[in-house]
Amino acid sequence: MSQSITGDSLHLILPGHVAHFAKRYRRDNHATLQNALRTFYRSNTYAALEDETTKMWHYGPVAIYQEWQEKH
Repeated sequence: MSQSITGDSLHLILPGHVAHFAKRYRRDNHATLQNALRTFYRSNTYAALEDETTKMWHYGPVAIYQEWQEKH
């Protein structure tokens, strides 16, 4: 059994990252959950996170949120 993250297994990690982003975004912007999710899923940061080759899934929740803020 392989323990490495691949393009096929990355989808197992993404929900946790998305949830952390949405929580921070809602707190900082007084936004709805729907707006927070829509904002993140449409962002270049999510596109990079979704791309296994960027290895962005290694980043913690704060780093991902900061990455989004810098590109936003």
